[in-house]
Amino acid sequence: MSIYKKIAIGVISLFLLVIFANIGLNYWIKKQLPIIVHENNKTPYNINYEKIEVSLFSRNIYAETLLVSPKNQPKDSKNGLFSKIESITIKHFNIWDLAFRDVIQAESIIINKPRVILYKKGEKLLNNSKSIKSEIFEPFRKIIAVSNIYLNDGTIDVVSLDSEKPILSIKKIILKLEGILLTDATLQEKIPLQYKSYALVIDSLFYRASAFYHINIGKISTEKNFLKINNFSNLPQFSRRDFIKRLDKEKDIYTLKFDSAQIAKMDWGFKNDRFFFKANSVVINHFNANIYRGKMPKDDLSKKYLYNHLLRNIKFPLQIDTLQVLKSKLVYEEEIDFSKGPGVLNFDRFNLQALNLRSGFGLKKTKDVKIKVNCIFMKTSPLNVNWNFNVLDKKDSFHIQGVISNFDVRAMGQFSKPYMNATFTGAFNKYRFNFYGNDNISKGNASLDYDDLKVKLYKKKHPEKEAKLKSAIVNLLVKNDSNDKTKTADVEVERIQEKSFYNLLWRSIAESLKKILI
Repeated sequence: MSIYKKIAIGVISLFLLVIFANIGLNYWIKKQLPIIVHENNKTPYNINYEKIEVSLFSRNIYAETLLVSPKNQPKDSKNGLFSKIESITIKHFNIWDLAFRDVIQAESIIINKPRVILYKKGEKLLNNSKSIKSEIFEPFRKIIAVSNIYLNDGTIDVVSLDSEKPILSIKKIILKLEGILLTDATLQEKIPLQYKSYALVIDSLFYRASAFYHINIGKISTEKNFLKINNFSNLPQFSRRDFIKRLDKEKDIYTLKFDSAQIAKMDWGFKNDRFFFKANSVVINHFNANIYRGKMPKDDLSKKYLYNHLLRNIKFPLQIDTLQVLKSKLVYEEEIDFSKGPGVLNFDRFNLQALNLRSGFGLKKTKDVKIKVNCIFMKTSPLNVNWNFNVLDKKDSFHIQGVISNFDVRAMGQFSKPYMNATFTGAFNKYRFNFYGNDNISKGNASLDYDDLKVKLYKKKHPEKEAKLKSAIVNLLVKNDSNDKTKTADVEVERIQEKSFYNLLWRSIAESLKKILI
C-alpha cells in the first residue's frame, strides 16, 4: 500500500471519527441538558423547551419556545414570574463545564422575543430590592454563565394581584450587556453584577409610581454615559375633584410632560454602597408643566424648606453641571372652591438655565447655584429672573432679582378675578425687584414705572356684578400713574415657615406694589 493511500485512509478515518464523536457527544449533551435544566435545576423556576439543537463544531446551543414558571405555583391562580421566550442561542459554550459541572459556561447568549410577566402582591414595584438578586441573578448563575447578553424585542409586565392593574409595562426592549462578571462577591453589591459596557433601547414604558400618578415614556435609549428620553408624561390618575377628595391636607397636583430630555457625559453607580449620579448636562425640550393647588383641604402646616436645605440634605452625591429647560411652558392654578374656577398664572416660552446643581453630601465647599429664567408672563410681557444660592449655606440665604416690561395688567384678570374678585387696567412699563433673603426673612427693594392703573372690584355673592362703591374707594386710594417717574419701595417680609419659597417671593412682590401704588 502506497504512502498516499495510507494518508488518505488516515484522514478519512479521522474525519469519520470526528463525525461519530460529534454525533455521540451531541446525543449525550442533549441527554445532559435536560438533567441540568430539570433534575439539577436548583432554581425556584421550572424551565421547559420545545426544541433544542447542539453543535460541537461551532459549540453553539439553540433552543426554541422556552417556558419559565414558578415551581411553587398555587393552583387556580398565578403568583410569581412567568416567561415565554421565542428562542435562545448560546454561543461558544464550554464542553467540559457542560459535561462535568452541570453549568453552561459560554461566551454569549442571544435571547429573542422574551415575554416576561410578574404577578405580585401589593402595589409597589419592589417589596424588597434584594429579591432581584435572590430570585433572578442567583438562579440565572446556577444554570448559565456568560460574558455577553444580547436581548431582542423583549417585554416586561408587572401586575398587582391585589388590584389586578399593571404596575410596570415595558415594550420592545433591546439590550446589549458585554463583559459581564457575576460572582459571589458581586452579588453582595448594590448592583449585583459588573459589566464593561451596555446599551439599552426601550420603545415604551408605563409605570404606576403611586396611588396618585402614573408615568408614560415613549422611548428610552441609553449607553454608559448617555441617556435620552422621548415623550415623557407624569399624569394624575384622577380628576381634580377626585384627587382632592383623597387628600388629608393641601397638596399640589402636577401634570408634567416633555418632548425629550438628554443627559450627556453621565456617570452613575455605587461607591462604598452609596449611590452617586453625575452629569455634564441635562437638556429638557418643550417641558409643559401644570401645577394646580386646590385650597379646599385643610392647610399642611409642616415646615417647607428652601432649596438650599433640600439639596444639602440629599443623602447621596448628586452633580449636574448644567441644566437647561428650553421652549417650555409653566402654568400655575390656584382655586379656593370649585364654584368660581381657578386663578391662572401663565409663563410661556419658558427657558431656564441652572449651573452647579449639587447635593451637599460629602462637600465642604461648592460654587453657588446660578439660575437664569426668561419667559413671557401672562402671554403679554417679557420676564427675566436671576436667582443665586449656595447649597452649603445653613442660613439658606438667597438672592433673586428680576424685571418685567410692558405688562398690560388686564392680563392679571385670569388670576385676580376668580382668586381676588378683582380686575385691573393700565400698564406696568417696567417693574424691577431685587430681594435678598434666608430661611427667616426677605429684604430688598423694587421699582415701578406705570400708567393709567384702575381697579374694579366685584360682589362676593354675585361675582359677575361690579361692587361700584368699593371700586370707587379703592381707585381714590390708588395712585393712577407714576407721572413719568420710576417709583421705588423698600421691602421687608417675614417668611411663613409652612409656606414655600415662591410664597415668600410673591408676598415680597405684593408688598412692594402695595407701597408703590397706595
